[in-house]
Formats: sequence, structure tokens, C-alpha cells
Amino acid sequence: MSSESSKKRKPKVIRSDGAPAEGKRTRSDTEQEGKCYSEEAEVDLRDPGRDYELYKYTCQELQRLMAEIQDLKSRGGKDAQAVEIEDRRIQSCVHFMTLKKLNRLAHIRLKKGRDQTHEAKQKVDAYHLQLQNLLYEVMHLQKEITKCLEFKSKHEEIDLVSLEEFYKEAPPDISKAEVTMGDPHQQTLARLDWELEQRKRLAEKYRECLSNKEKILKEIEVKKEYLSSLQPRLNSIMQASLPVQEYLFMPFDQAHKQYETARHLPPPLYVLFVQATAYGQACAHRKSSQPPRQDKMLSVAIEGSVDEAKALFKPPEDSQDDESDSDAEEEQTTVRAWGPLSTRCCPPWKQKRERESRKVKEREGSWDHGSQSTEAQKRRRPTLGVQLDDKRKEMLKRHPLSVLLDLKCKDDSVLHLTFYYLMNLNIMTVKAKVTTATELITPISAGDLLSPDSVLSCLYPGDHGKKTPNPANQYQFDKVGILTLRDYVLDLGHPYLWVQKLGGLHFPKEQPQHTVITDHSLSASHMETTMKLLKTRVQSRLALHKQFASLEHGIVPVTSDCHYLFPAKVVSRLVKWVTIAHEDYTELHFTKDIVEAGLAGDTNLYYMALVERGTAKLQAAVVLNPGYSSIPPIFQLCLNWKGEKTNNNDDNIRAMESEVNVCFKELCGPRPGHQLLTNQLQRLCVLLDVYLETESHDDSVEGPKEFPQEKMCLRLFRGPSRMKPFKYNHPQGFFSHR
Repeated sequence: MSSESSKKRKPKVIRSDGAPAEGKRTRSDTEQEGKCYSEEAEVDLRDPGRDYELYKYTCQELQRLMAEIQDLKSRGGKDAQAVEIEDRRIQSCVHFMTLKKLNRLAHIRLKKGRDQTHEAKQKVDAYHLQLQNLLYEVMHLQKEITKCLEFKSKHEEIDLVSLEEFYKEAPPDISKAEVTMGDPHQQTLARLDWELEQRKRLAEKYRECLSNKEKILKEIEVKKEYLSSLQPRLNSIMQASLPVQEYLFMPFDQAHKQYETARHLPPPLYVLFVQATAYGQACAHRKSSQPPRQDKMLSVAIEGSVDEAKALFKPPEDSQDDESDSDAEEEQTTVRAWGPLSTRCCPPWKQKRERESRKVKEREGSWDHGSQSTEAQKRRRPTLGVQLDDKRKEMLKRHPLSVLLDLKCKDDSVLHLTFYYLMNLNIMTVKAKVTTATELITPISAGDLLSPDSVLSCLYPGDHGKKTPNPANQYQFDKVGILTLRDYVLDLGHPYLWVQKLGGLHFPKEQPQHTVITDHSLSASHMETTMKLLKTRVQSRLALHKQFASLEHGIVPVTSDCHYLFPAKVVSRLVKWVTIAHEDYTELHFTKDIVEAGLAGDTNLYYMALVERGTAKLQAAVVLNPGYSSIPPIFQLCLNWKGEKTNNNDDNIRAMESEVNVCFKELCGPRPGHQLLTNQLQRLCVLLDVYLETESHDDSVEGPKEFPQEKMCLRLFRGPSRMKPFKYNHPQGFFSHR
């Protein structure tokens, strides 16, 4: 019955609220196409979640109705139950129609999803066709496309400009401040648009730069071809331009010969030569816009025998030791050689080296005197002292070539530096000499200022150049009986640390090493600083040299730039300025504080100044550091007037020392501060005047005051220690307390 009813049943049309049937369309339906029912349009309006809930509800109702129909049929009634069964069947059919509609909607949704997927696949295929020519990057680009499809946005990875800069620089049609200020989404879109606009401009500028680069490269190629064709002509021009080079002080040919000679320099001297030459050319180029040439203020040259340097690379004809000698002969030789020096304790390894050296000496003697008898050879065998002297000379042997640096200062004084290389010790040494344009009258106290032994001492703090910087040399010295290199520096030169750095040598401090590699970067990093320090040192010593000539005559030279530091009238005067030895300085009773503080080293220079006024005599012991004037002198005072007064028993003496030693920056004067020492001495004379004039007068003594007050002081004494006003105030011209 159900099958018959289904065959006779007409197709039903599901109507929407107020919508006409789908079977036939009337004229009014065609006129109102917007109101036609469409399941595809309904899919967009319906919520899939609600359809799913409707589907579950319909399935539950069908289960219930089927269960009720089954229950009614199982009861066995016919008439009354048939009506109920038919009623439930109709309800079930309605639910089946609902399920069909839900099925159609699901299929429509599936079709739309497939269409969207198909469209996305078509886009991916289009991208794939466009990227076929980039085979190498296809794997990477596919992954990037997948990432782009998976992630909604990449704008968070873009480094956008700040909001303040965006609203300040972006045009109003992009920033749209009235809209974007309150809407973060629109604000982000506007910032992205501005970023895109900026990148387009940069891309255009990049293309322009690329085109300019290609043009420049073409011009460079054309010029290269032109220059390569000039090489034959330049060679002939160079030969013809030798007189012109000499006239213009541009000795290219001489420089070429120097470089040829430099090939035979040892590595440290070669590094020094190259870096010094480069530094001189750089200085000359900075001073002039002309092509690079050697700086007139710095000249570099090579001195020595090139033939001897070439001979060093030739292998010796026969340098192999004869190992056929017996142990008995070695023992006898050892006893003969070391017998007179039984008081020495020689280690076994030193004895072995001595035996090998003696065997070589004996063979050389036998080759030279083969016709003489064995007895004569034994008589002429060198003694142990001669052998050690020969070994010392061999160990301290210098390379035949040396590098000369002439550093010229503004006052036409020249510092001549000669750099040597000790081949066996693998260190560099330097000898210095200062010459001036005019002959200087050397004062007695200035004897050590320009001395080659001390003019470069402590150019860098602590670098006195008295010991070898190579730790391995100490083991070599032990083998030949050299205690220290200090005894040989006058002949060999000083092995300063900065000399090693100019040669590119760097030695460790903790353990010895036998192979040291030269480093150009080490030399270049210290070249400019060292040259400036050398110039400063020479200028400072020459300034001291001139000042000492005046100080020895009792005149304290004060330049016009420093007159404002002192009052117009200074009564105290300098009567003596002499140099003293380091031992004499340490024995003075009023310099113990400086000695105990470690400020009185043996590399410093020591002087004694005597300032007098009437019966008062002020002694000043001066410690002059080699780094003057960057390191100020140190004064220690002792006043002989009404007893002996020092910083230990008089607070005012201590205050005077503080005025000179601590407040030295006030006395430096114009740069580079070469007037510091003379200004300190002049300040010392002023301080003595203040000290004596402010001293209270003894009423029990008749007659005028020995030192009448001529300096204007705001207050004579201050505090329980009755400190005196030592600070001079310019331009008011009065003295006050600090």
C-alpha cells in the first residue's frame, strides 16, 4: 500500500514562508524573481549547526515513529490501528522529506566547498606555471605558498614604521587619521599601504642605482683597457723622469731600490719598514692633495750591507758535527775546560753544549793549522773564557741590515732612530739620537735629558728597555753566562716593548716561546700612537733643555700666556737648580714619603731647587718622570727659617706641596703643557712669599718686620691649624683659602 501511494503521490514542493510553489511559475513570479525560492541561496542563509541539530532531531523522530508503528502492528488491531499507522507513516514521510532537503543542502555545501577548492587549485596551478623557469627555487617557493595558504596574514613579521612617524610622514589620503585613529584594523591596513608605497619608491630607486652601477662598470672597463695600454709608455716615461723626480722631491726610483733592499730584511724589520713607510705616506697625503709621497717629517731608510744579508741565507758548506769522538775524550776535554772554575756549578746539559762547541772549535783549528804539530794545537786551544765570549758575541749578533727612522719636529729638531734585529734572541733594539737646527748650550743639569740612554725611557709606562721582552732569552743567557741584557744595551740598543710592537713581535709573559710570528696588524695599530709619543717626548725634552739653562742662572722663565697665573710682584727668587742622584734623593730626610710610596724609581730624573727670600731658604726636591709633561713633577719641600720645617711638622708646608703637586692642572698653561715645571717653580716662589708675609710678628723683637705683607689676603688664617691663604685669584689679585 505504501508503494502504491508513493507511485501515485505527486511531487511536492517545499514552500518557504509566503513563497509560491516551485512547480509552475506564474507571471507574477517572473516579475518577482528576487522572491523566488533557491536552495543555493538558502544554503548561505542557513546555519550548518542548526541543520545538524535538525538532522539529529529528525532521525530521533523517525526512530520513535518507526518504533510506534512496529508496536501498533504487533498489537494486532486493524481498523483503528490502521488509521494511527497511516498517520505515523505520513509523519515519517514528512521527516524523510526533511532529511532529503538536508541531504540536498549538504550536497550543495559540498559542491561549493569543492568549487572553492577547485578555484584555489587553479590559482596554485597558475602560480606553478609562472614559476617553472625557477627550477632551483621551486621547492622553497612551494613551501612558502603552502605557508601563505595556511596562515591568514604575515603583516606581523613586517617591521612597520612607528605610529608617530606614520602619521607624520604618510599623506592624508593614506593615513586617514579621522578613521584609523579609532579603528586598529583600518590603522594596520593604512600602515601596510604606506609600507607598500615606500617599498615601491625604494624599488624604483634600486633600479636606478643598478643602471648607474652598470654604467660605472662599463666606464671602469674602458679605463682599465686604456690604462693597460699605457704600461709600455709609462716605463719609458719613468726612465726619462728621473731628473724631474729629484727636482720635485718624489724619488720613485729611489723608493723602488729601497723596496728591493727591503726584501733582504728580517721579518720584524721588514714589518717596521713597510708600516713606517705607509704611515709617512699617509701623513703626507693628509697634508697635501697631491699624489702620495714620503712625508718630509718622517723619513725611512735601510742601512747596512746587502751582501752580508744575502750570505746569511746561504747554507754552510760543512755544518755537521763529527759524532765519532769517544766519551773518554769528551770527559777529558770537560775536565780541562772546567777545571779552573771548580767553584761554578754547571748543569749536564750546559756541559754537553760546551763540549760540542769545543769540538767544532778544535776542528776549525785543525783545518787552519794542519801542518802544525798536535802539541802546538793544544797550546793554542782557546780557554773557557774566550769560548764564552765568542758564544756571547754570536748570541748577541745583529742582522747586517738596519732600519733608520728620522722623525722631524716643528722646530727642525730631528730624532734619529736606528732599529736593529738580534737574530739569535729574536728581538729588536733601537738607538736614539737627537739633533737640533742650532747648537744647544748644554746646561749641567740637562745632561741626561737628551742622552741616548734615557731619552726614550718609559715612553710607555714601565717600559725602561733594560731587560729583554722575550722570555725565551733567559734560557739562552744561562747557556752563555749572561746575567742580564742591561750590561749590553749601550752597544746593542734598548729592547723597548714598543719597538717589538712596531716590528710586529708579541711575546707572552707567562712562558717562553722560541718562534714568534710577526704581525702587520700589531705594528699598524701602534705606529701612529708611538710616533706621536716620540714627537711629544723630543719636544718636551728640548723645552726642558732650554728651561734648565735659565734655571741654572736663577731665572724662572714664564711665558706671556702664563703671566696671569701669578701676581705682578714676586720677591722670592730661585738661587740654585742642580741635578742629584737617585741615591742622594732617597737619603734626604724629607723625601721618605715619596720613596715609601714607590714614586721614586730609578728611571726618574732628580733635581734640587733652592728658593730664597731674606734669611728664609726653601729646599725643593723634584722628581721628574720620563713621561713629563703628561705626568707632572713631584715636589717635596723643606723650609729653613726659624728652624727646619717639613710636611711632617708644619701643615702649611704640606699645603704648599699640595698647591704644587695636586693643583698642577692650573699651572699647565697652553697645550702641550711644556711650561708646567717652570710654572710650578714660580708658584713655589709665590707660596714662599705668602708663607713669610702672613707669618705673625714677634712683638718682643724690636725693629721693622722682616717680611712686610705685600700680598692682599682676604683672611690670614683659618682653622685650628691656622692654614694660610695660598690660592691666587685672578684677575682680582688676592689670595684666599681653598
